[in-house]
Amino acid sequence: DAYSRAVTGAVDMVSPSVVKIEGIKSSHGQRHRQPGRRPVPHGTGSGFVFTPDGLILTNSHVAGRGVDLRVTLPDGRQLQGDLVGDDPGTDLAVVRIGGPDLASAALGDSLQLRPGHLVIAIGNPYGFQHTVTAGVVSALGRSLRAQSGRLIDNVIQTDAALNPGNSGGPLVNSAGEVVGINTAIILGGQGLSFAIPINTAKIVIPALLKDGRVRRGYLGIAGQDVPLVRRLIRVHHLPVESGVLVVSVEPRSPAARADVRDGDIIIAFRDQPVARVDDLHRFLTQDRIGDRASLRILRGAHQLTLTVTPEEQL
Repeated sequence: DAYSRAVTGAVDMVSPSVVKIEGIKSSHGQRHRQPGRRPVPHGTGSGFVFTPDGLILTNSHVAGRGVDLRVTLPDGRQLQGDLVGDDPGTDLAVVRIGGPDLASAALGDSLQLRPGHLVIAIGNPYGFQHTVTAGVVSALGRSLRAQSGRLIDNVIQTDAALNPGNSGGPLVNSAGEVVGINTAIILGGQGLSFAIPINTAKIVIPALLKDGRVRRGYLGIAGQDVPLVRRLIRVHHLPVESGVLVVSVEPRSPAARADVRDGDIIIAFRDQPVARVDDLHRFLTQDRIGDRASLRILRGAHQLTLTVTPEEQL
């Protein structure tokens, strides 16, 4: 049937790139084990190769600093993984392995997802390698708090069954393209799984390859993409058809000092149109930290321009 063909076709395309990642800590907690010291398992997760030369994308909480990484390929080969960089703020990390004949997955466009779209998760729950589950996109634009305390915006919610060990594995569309990185489940809940959009990863990866971390500006808001009312687009001659709805503002944050309020819709930053959360993340780069910036918003039917000074996210 068509459903089975879609799932099996996507799995055939992506599963050769999916790996198992184990963090190994020495009994003395040192990153590099000494001879005679017994290795202690630190955690197990998933990841996937996204370049032919052996770059792997996974979760930060899977491949965090302070552990040696052992990567198991689908053919059973075990290789040492080297952490290139990680970003706890988006729970993403890049690991490098070396070896011949490495299959890589194609990256898709998470902006094309809609509620109801078929998605497939591939990973290693509880150590069972290459487990496949399927479901649909349940919702878009969710916010999820990372272990660093930062809110991750625009998270994908699915009902694909995930378990511990799936973290870092790919969420795949029916075309066999990775559209998300599975990152969290709600323990005790059923059909509540979350993935970081691949478009967020596309912004984070270059910074991790360059500096090993992401320096970002911080406004102190939680936001989600929303369409704009046609009448407001016409009245204010707006160049965008969507913006970022401010869901909440943290007290004593740069946004709070600038008088940003819940319910405001951000439509521009430094006179650059903001149509989605990813636009705002891209503009809040390290060269913007500490510089005063204009923030254009819609508050009800009125357009306002506020002045905000982004701080570095610590």
